[in-house]
Amino acid sequence: MENIYGYVRVSSIDQNEDRQMIALKEKSVMKTHIYIDKQSGKDFERPSYKKLVKKLKPGDLLYIHSIDRLGRNYEEIQKQWRILTKEIGIDICVINMPLLDTRMGKDLMGTFIADLILQILSFAAQNERETIKKRQAEGIAAAKAKGVKFGRPKKHIPDNFDKIVHEWEKKKISLDEVLQRCNTSEATFYRRLRKYRESNSLEKI
Repeated sequence: MENIYGYVRVSSIDQNEDRQMIALKEKSVMKTHIYIDKQSGKDFERPSYKKLVKKLKPGDLLYIHSIDRLGRNYEEIQKQWRILTKEIGIDICVINMPLLDTRMGKDLMGTFIADLILQILSFAAQNERETIKKRQAEGIAAAKAKGVKFGRPKKHIPDNFDKIVHEWEKKKISLDEVLQRCNTSEATFYRRLRKYRESNSLEKI
């Protein structure tokens, strides 16, 4: 008797997997048979996917929402498809592309059509990601040209920083209080302190 599994991947913990979960539920995949990874698909060092592959047996059925859940580039998608369908011997059904269902067309023509569609879709998936990356890079470059700054904003040194340092050096206040007043970490405080002392040394020359 075949076991039915589902695999879900989202690129980060901030993304929501509900859409993929709903699609698997509609296919009657039990929640205990759904494996979820919340991290980048740039490689296959993914714990849930590895557990799933070890569980799969010949004749099992795996549902995925879209072909790009298997990988982030043409070669990786092709490789994983081959491992799952040829080496392990399971069936795969890609929910958003009904033609990619290995249960259909087990003859030579059916296999040829499925393989052809797989190549086209995996190429399209890689091409789309590269286009998105290119647009992002162009957008960032354009924004930088306009003076937009990226990254975390720098915290400003308090106006009374010299007074805080003086009190701390005289042991009138603790380091914890210094950090609280400056609203900064210990490493950042010492870095600012070094620059502050260097600046004062230059002024005395």
